[in-house]
Amino acid sequence: MHPVKSIIARKQAYMAKNFSKTKHGRRLSKLKDKHKGQKCFIIGNGPSLTVADLEVLQKNSIPTFGVNRIFNIFSQTDWRPTYYICEDILILKGIEEQINAMHNTEKFIPINLHWYEGVSIEDANYFYMDYNTIDKEHFNLSLDVPNKVRCRGTVTTSCIQLAIHMGFTEIYLIGVDNNYSKMVDQYGNVIEDKSVKDYFVDNYDDDIKEQVVHNLSATNKAFFNAAQLCNKMKTFKIYNATRGGKLEFFERVDFDTLFK
Repeated sequence: MHPVKSIIARKQAYMAKNFSKTKHGRRLSKLKDKHKGQKCFIIGNGPSLTVADLEVLQKNSIPTFGVNRIFNIFSQTDWRPTYYICEDILILKGIEEQINAMHNTEKFIPINLHWYEGVSIEDANYFYMDYNTIDKEHFNLSLDVPNKVRCRGTVTTSCIQLAIHMGFTEIYLIGVDNNYSKMVDQYGNVIEDKSVKDYFVDNYDDDIKEQVVHNLSATNKAFFNAAQLCNKMKTFKIYNATRGGKLEFFERVDFDTLFK
């Protein structure tokens, strides 16, 4: 390895093990309990998501987490997410401009993608994405966001970890249909159902859709673990406000009754 590259690699390895001590980790530490006792909505990009629901959240000044290519709905509404997260390099490559254009949204991006893939987002909150550590005590999720966020194969659980860190006590999911036209089952088989609509717009991911196959088994395990952590800690609650869909690990609530 080239000497300069070796120095950079050693520095990155040290930062990964001591991320809370870096400027990025200290910035994440300042977000601890920022929203203590409040409610938030994590917005999935499933076909059940509606503009009307987003505008209800905006009208009621509810903090929201948007993910991935949520900007594809911006032309239909004045709503914008309070926080934005993307952790998949396939999705991130080529959309940096759209992410940077979210001027009033606080963004979260894995430092790993900045280091190894050259992803650069203006004024991003960089967090260390841990792909390897097993944490049985917390069901393989992280309660130490300034040091790491556990990667579980779905950005929704990363949002949940950040929401817990920020002190939200009521965490609602909406648009998380948990159902795709092309998925890998628990046995590793690829299952296709072309009658299923994946996202809230048809052309959501035309450039990468052939490369992305959703591992439903891994995703379901992550959601199950999030529900376990919720039941264990009892300091926050996760609700599913999605209209329909196949996510059944959290208590369902009727979105239309929440703001009456």
